[in-house]
Amino acid sequence: MRLVILILQRLAIFSLGAVGIWLIVNVFQWVDGELPSVLALAATYGLAAYVILPYFVRMGLMVLRHQHVPRFTITGDGLPGDPVNLGLIGTFDELREAFAKVGWHEADALTLSSSWGMVKAFVLNKSYPKAPFSTLYLFGRGQDIGFQKAIGDSPRKRHHVRFWAKCLTEAETVDDVFWHGTHRPDTRERVLWVGAGTKDTGFSLTRLTFQITHATDADTNAERDFIMGELVRHRAIGVVDLYEAGEEISAGTVNHYVTDGIIAVAPLLAEERTRRAV
Repeated sequence: MRLVILILQRLAIFSLGAVGIWLIVNVFQWVDGELPSVLALAATYGLAAYVILPYFVRMGLMVLRHQHVPRFTITGDGLPGDPVNLGLIGTFDELREAFAKVGWHEADALTLSSSWGMVKAFVLNKSYPKAPFSTLYLFGRGQDIGFQKAIGDSPRKRHHVRFWAKCLTEAETVDDVFWHGTHRPDTRERVLWVGAGTKDTGFSLTRLTFQITHATDADTNAERDFIMGELVRHRAIGVVDLYEAGEEISAGTVNHYVTDGIIAVAPLLAEERTRRAV
């Protein structure tokens, strides 16, 4: 029975791919008759990369979807994004203070102005230490905050991490329920900041949809260890514990990542000092 299901899944994926290619070819043939060839190619790329392929990939993921605990974020197109690989426990102010202490910058909010600033910095290779992040989703919402550390003066290379707040009472047992959509908790209280840290290394196109994006270092384990190491060296966090994020997901990724599925979790040291004083 399992073999029959696998064969049907592969046939469905093949059919989706064939329909997607057919649609892209027909779109090009149509716009090529209305526009110059260069503009026709540009228009076809835009529709294929940002509309047609994301839609068919989402449909493919629905065919392959398993009821496993996720260990990656989701892009705005509904595709798998950066892996979840670290967590910090404390208040919102303590989180900001910790990254300020290690010399990381809080990312600007993603607006038309900041996006244009990022495009100019990326093209001209000018420094933008507070460059905005694209929005990734976890718990049904975009990141609550993000931090970054430039590599040299280039906006194309940086260490960066996004965080989503999760109520500590819900974080006591990390199971399927933990990952369900939630509202942002009161971050004046102690919460678990679930993080996805990756290292940007330049310019690239996403796998599956070929959208323009930062290239990222595939070894997200190394980036997790780098971020936690920075915080440990500056005495911004306490003892680091390791947890498994969940079962293996076989639905594929937007970019290729190597991850051991381990989440490193530690208390923010300011909160730990407060507890000791009490």
